[in-house]
Amino acid sequence: MGPPSLFSVICILHSLVTTTCGSLIMFYLNEISVLGHGSETARKLLGSTPHDQLLIQVSDSFAGLLLFVIGFLLFMVAFVKDKDFQSFFAKGCVLLHVSMAVWRVGFERRLEDLAWDWPRQVAGDLALALSWVFFLVYSWREKYD
Repeated sequence: MGPPSLFSVICILHSLVTTTCGSLIMFYLNEISVLGHGSETARKLLGSTPHDQLLIQVSDSFAGLLLFVIGFLLFMVAFVKDKDFQSFFAKGCVLLHVSMAVWRVGFERRLEDLAWDWPRQVAGDLALALSWVFFLVYSWREKYD
């Protein structure tokens, strides 16, 4: 078996990040919230009544599970050898990450408790999109050289 393709490497790295984040959100939500947002904001995000707290915990657990499943799917996609599919998938990932960045700029910056956090998250979304753009440029260069 030859060396792994750039597509496989990017998919596996994104898969590791996604499954790790999903697992941490499912099982260590309070600690991750404090680490990411600070203790005061994390306390506000947990809700004020027991009913709100339960709804938020269930919602966050499902979000973590969704991230974990996406990471698992990314791991499976990493082994697809079809170049056309790889290009299509990379374009979709760029669109997804850029859409997330636009959503954060349009919505999250308006939330009082998360207003200071959105620039860092937008930078992360754009960095993830950039990794797929690099793959597209590399594969385009490979195709036309």
